[in-house]
Amino acid sequence: MFYYRIFDDKEELNFFKSSLKYAEIAGLLKEYEKNHSEYVNKEFIKFLKEKDRDAEIIEVTNIYY
Repeated sequence: MFYYRIFDDKEELNFFKSSLKYAEIAGLLKEYEKNHSEYVNKEFIKFLKEKDRDAEIIEVTNIYY
């Protein structure tokens, strides 16, 4: 599993996990760009799940000690 962070056009930061390597994610992002004029993380993950059923947004929380 690989872990990534992404920012969308609404300035929202999300982290997601996927079984796809970075090069595959970059290729799918280019495909996604062809049909979308705005980047929204939840929509991209929905698109990504069509190619990788394990893809999902994950919540990351800071721990201070």
